[in-house]
Amino acid sequence: MNTKTFLITGGAGFIGSAVVRELIQNTAHKVVNVDKLTYAGNLESLASVEANERYTFAQADICDAQVMQQLFEQHQPDVVMHLAAESHVDRSIDGPAEFIQTNVVGTAVLLEAARAFWNSLEGERRDTFRFHHISTDEVYGDLAECEESGARSEEENSPLTSAQRAHASLFTETTPYAPSSPYSASKASSDHLVRAWQRTYGLPTLVTNCSNNYGPFHFPEKLIPLMILNALAGKSLPVYGDGQQIRDWLYVEDHARALIKVATEGQVGETYNIGGHNEKANIEVVEAICEILDELAPSEALGVRSEGAEVRSEELGVREPSSPLTSPQGAHPSQAKHPQAKRSHKDLITFVTDRPGHDLRYAIDASKIERELGWVPEETFETGLRKTVQWYLANETWWKRVQDGSYQGQRLGSL
Repeated sequence: MNTKTFLITGGAGFIGSAVVRELIQNTAHKVVNVDKLTYAGNLESLASVEANERYTFAQADICDAQVMQQLFEQHQPDVVMHLAAESHVDRSIDGPAEFIQTNVVGTAVLLEAARAFWNSLEGERRDTFRFHHISTDEVYGDLAECEESGARSEEENSPLTSAQRAHASLFTETTPYAPSSPYSASKASSDHLVRAWQRTYGLPTLVTNCSNNYGPFHFPEKLIPLMILNALAGKSLPVYGDGQQIRDWLYVEDHARALIKVATEGQVGETYNIGGHNEKANIEVVEAICEILDELAPSEALGVRSEGAEVRSEELGVREPSSPLTSPQGAHPSQAKHPQAKRSHKDLITFVTDRPGHDLRYAIDASKIERELGWVPEETFETGLRKTVQWYLANETWWKRVQDGSYQGQRLGSL
């Protein structure tokens, strides 16, 4: 295998750091990590590779055209993997302009820097250069609405068979875009830009759209790490609405391997959906976390500790501090029936006001990447979730430093 230089934007983020670790630890490639180090960027996630001679870090903003041009000229990358993005739906509701600037303008700046560099190349280096844009399944919108519009077969005008419905009930690479939030709209915009640069200028691009990621080093504003840490602290586990929102869960290390495979083996101009084949309702995810913690970190006297503060996550929210977090109306059934029994972490679950515009279901059809590139996830949801919980139990220093910084568990994204 020829050694390549990968320029990775957002390489200090959750998914980006997993890609960097995979490349340095399991390949011979070189990595240039370009990251602005905003609130979710954390170089401690790269401590295991930072001393490697094949790894270079550059703190830079992808919106700075001059700096991007200099980085391309200095490092002469063979592959660009663009992961830098503002990515939290709740934050996009509170401050959409920042998402437009980074996700749309930043992508346009990076595309132009890549195009200028690619045009300077000749021969094999020009032919093998790749620009891989990493996106999300949220650009497709709410799958529940797609299901309603496709309830009958075209040929017979009759109800779909179970097999037809199963296929129709998944996002494919040709599903029309219908983003619901400022975040997903900004990512959809960036996807369109990447395809336009390929169609108009011939820039050799690829696009991937992934389902919800989880795993080690996840910033604790998202559902799974926030639930783990709140449960360990005896705090409320707030679930948006009725908790029936469904997501397809993908272990981050599986995703990293898929991204590298697409970047090195994918067909120029193609899109690949990447999913974990693990559809779960949010309440199922939270209850599964509680069951693992009951086994690995049991507590005989759990209580809800609000301390007048709010918490939030990608899929969760809380009541105002004045609301009784343990009231029967908002409590998990086990807590409502046995209000004094607090021996399971499930007793901390509280149902709260839903997020504005919350999509009901996302689910990925990942058959194309399996068929064409031979990728399948190695982790089931059960094995991946257990590994994730174990990692947070064993790495308290990492997540406590994150909590001591900019993120204190407060909720955003409520109108």
